[in-house]
Amino acid sequence: MNGNVSPLQKARFSYQPKLPAALRAGAAVKCIEGEKLQAFADVEKINALFPTTSNMPVLSFEKADAKADMKPINVGVILSGGQAPGGHNVIAGLYDGIKSLNPDSKLYGFKGGPGGLVDNDYVEIDDAFMNAYRNTGGFDMIGSGRTKLELVDQFNKGAENCKKLGISALVIIGGDDSNTNACLLAEYYRKNNVPIQVIGCPKTIDGDLKNKFIETSFGFDTASKVYSELIGNIERDANSAKKYWHFIKLMGRSASHITLECALKTHPNITIISEEVAAKKQTLDEIVTCIANTVAARAKNKENFGVVLIPEGLIEFIPEMNKLISELNELLAKEGEAFAAIENKDEKMKFVIDRLPAELASVFASLPQTIQIQLTNDRDPHGNVQVSLIETEKLLVELVKGKLKKMPEKIKFSAQTHFFGYEGRCSVPSNFDADYCYSLGYNAAAIIGAGKTAYMSYISNLVAPAEQWKAGAVPLTAMMNVERRHGADKPVIKKALVELDGKPFQEFARNRDTWAIKTSFIFPGPIQYYGPAEVCDATTETLKLEQAGK
Repeated sequence: MNGNVSPLQKARFSYQPKLPAALRAGAAVKCIEGEKLQAFADVEKINALFPTTSNMPVLSFEKADAKADMKPINVGVILSGGQAPGGHNVIAGLYDGIKSLNPDSKLYGFKGGPGGLVDNDYVEIDDAFMNAYRNTGGFDMIGSGRTKLELVDQFNKGAENCKKLGISALVIIGGDDSNTNACLLAEYYRKNNVPIQVIGCPKTIDGDLKNKFIETSFGFDTASKVYSELIGNIERDANSAKKYWHFIKLMGRSASHITLECALKTHPNITIISEEVAAKKQTLDEIVTCIANTVAARAKNKENFGVVLIPEGLIEFIPEMNKLISELNELLAKEGEAFAAIENKDEKMKFVIDRLPAELASVFASLPQTIQIQLTNDRDPHGNVQVSLIETEKLLVELVKGKLKKMPEKIKFSAQTHFFGYEGRCSVPSNFDADYCYSLGYNAAAIIGAGKTAYMSYISNLVAPAEQWKAGAVPLTAMMNVERRHGADKPVIKKALVELDGKPFQEFARNRDTWAIKTSFIFPGPIQYYGPAEVCDATTETLKLEQAGK
């Protein structure tokens, strides 16, 4: 690590994250088996794909009655996928946890994500190395990557490399796809009697890895606070200058959790929730009309300014666009090479139009060529369109301009566009994420100590003080379903979408009409690390509303 660190970072090195009561005496815990869990959906298919790791019990942990003598264990850890604040603290918790089991235990970090496991690119993590990254943002300690662990050859190479290092457990820190890979790896090792445990930890700033047991994924709290600070700053500027409509696209490809959380924190004039667009089968024109009408209404009050929040994945939730993108994914999966060989842009678009069903060809042809090109760019590792490259915010601005020009009254409209994404992925973690991540890692050590595999580490009761948090483990297969990827059926962990009948969305829905016309901005300010607990340790509005009354 670079020796030049900020005063804040120096101070954060000494912060001691809080742990649930069950883990405070060490990672040797009393393991209690609960109900056996079936897959989230497609039960028969998942059971067939994962015969040795399906229908396993949920686990809960309590403080051990007596300290157990355990042999030293060697553990490998992998950071997978996009960065999220707190990843280093998961590793710190894991490191301290396995050391509590036996001080001679060793931790190896595979570098550059899952590819490091396959290529045997690793670093041994010792006290000095670990202490330089405690409570810091980013994944630069060992790096991350998006290599997918799906092939038998990868599994075997990983096993060989683990055997060389004496590794008997792997912890994969990632999102839904990364933990799907963890599940595939665990199943293969168990079925083939390879003595390696595989444990997952829930990471994604998007907030879409959650369920009955996983209340939130780590990084969501910090990222939404970073974005909300920026949104609040923009709101204050707009209200000061009395000009500019700010169209702000927020990270979150598959779900609108970040957008909803930021709306609850900042009270913007307009917030689009993708899941509602899909449920109401709204067209692009209907969305644009709604925005234009709000702009016009505020203009009557001489307030020619405002803030619009847009989820990154909006374009995929508009029904006709969703159909178009699905068809494009299938088309480019089959004829991607032929498409790539065409150099002329017009010819490339004609190639696509000629192969689409008539009604979708018409939709595609109606779009500006810039959007057409963005929709046909290279797919992500999961075979899907890279929605972050589609400038939805700029498209909406242009369409709103056109809509306003057709209105009888002249309306002043000047717009600025923003995309908040990478700004939130590597922030210094909030106190909540610092504590939560450390607990997830320490808990992963407890799962390893209990001899379990194919489980995800979970910490619950998160709206309570940390000492009241509950520790346990949920089978990875319990969160699975089957989805269409790269033109084929694939087992994946089910993404959690915004629930329109859930308390967070309902709270937003009760207030949005007021926020649209009346300037009701809230300015959250920056993340606070020192001060009263109600300021520094508070979790998200989403989690507080979801857990209210439970």
